[in-house]
Amino acid sequence: MTAGEKAKAKTEQAQGAAKEAVGKALGNERMAAEGKAEKSLGDAREAKEKTKDVFKN
Repeated sequence: MTAGEKAKAKTEQAQGAAKEAVGKALGNERMAAEGKAEKSLGDAREAKEKTKDVFKN
């Protein structure tokens, strides 16, 4: 996994988790859903990079 892609995935995961938590705390379902989607995007990016690493080695 390239360092840049790994960092981007971790950033998306952290931002999504934070946005989801804030949305839930405020009772804002839309914000919570957006945060969950961002977190999922980061998870998918990380999985893609890990898969690429497996086939690269």
